[in-house]
Amino acid sequence: MDLRPLIQILADGSFHSGASIGQQLGLTRTIVGRKIEELRGMGIEIHSVTGKGYRLPGALDLMSVARILEQLGGDRRLWAGHIDVLFSTDSTNADAMRKGQEGERHYLVLAEHQASGRGRRGKVWVSPLGANIALSMLWTFKSSMAALEGLSLTVAILVVDALRACGYEGLGVKWPNDILLNSCKLAGILIEISGDAEGPCKVVIGIGINVKMPYSSAAAIDQAFTDLAANFERAPDRSRIVAVLVRGLTAGLGVFARHGFAAFAPRWNDIDVYKGRDVEISSGATRRVGRALGVSETGALLLETEAGVVHIAGGELTPSLRPLHGGRVI
Repeated sequence: MDLRPLIQILADGSFHSGASIGQQLGLTRTIVGRKIEELRGMGIEIHSVTGKGYRLPGALDLMSVARILEQLGGDRRLWAGHIDVLFSTDSTNADAMRKGQEGERHYLVLAEHQASGRGRRGKVWVSPLGANIALSMLWTFKSSMAALEGLSLTVAILVVDALRACGYEGLGVKWPNDILLNSCKLAGILIEISGDAEGPCKVVIGIGINVKMPYSSAAAIDQAFTDLAANFERAPDRSRIVAVLVRGLTAGLGVFARHGFAAFAPRWNDIDVYKGRDVEISSGATRRVGRALGVSETGALLLETEAGVVHIAGGELTPSLRPLHGGRVI
């Protein structure tokens, strides 16, 4: 059964009895109860009170293609007919990649729920129903794969700028492409590339933004995280955030195609949370400790070590727990 009609009944945040829900959907109260448990299994919090029925903790604002398109301004013509908002899917990145294989050059897919959301390095990205933004954009570049150096950092900058345009301040970036708020992860990016090494290349840009993470989903997250709702009084409007983000990506990816990451490097260094701090970079069994100096025009991390400044192209950054000695990292 499609669970969207049930969600639409509960979306107002009021109590609805099992009998009234069953009457509206043509189901028995027993089946209604089972469907309620299915929704809970998708990460949505539902209160149940004897004699009153079921309710959500608050009204649920579902995203819609129409609301996104009406806020895209001049970009509406480009994206009309190329946007889908799914109720549930395994992975929006996988959906966008399939569209690319079918011949699409640009496409945007969002999902209210992801069953198998993916983060970087094979990590799980938690996407409970109706809570956050899970977005994947298919974009085609005429250039070679080598010319896409620094793309993930560029996207991180564009996410920060879009959220700032929506009134959310205090965000920063962590190399290579995390978005942080109060030292906790707010959003992440997963980029997948296909096509000819010499071009053209089709790129799927996956973006996950924590908007209002339910408490019941927190246990599945293995790192310090935060969301917009916990830090700002304004009620997040996911459709508006998506529209502002898509406008920013559309313009920013055009700039990147012409000028590469060099056009964005100064902006990254302005909002880099770890610039000037002692960090450790891990890549497999390799560990390097030094002081982060920002990034180069190709997006490589500049790490000051005892042997000099080295350029690091990949790895995981964490704050260094090793002490300084004589002003230098040991």
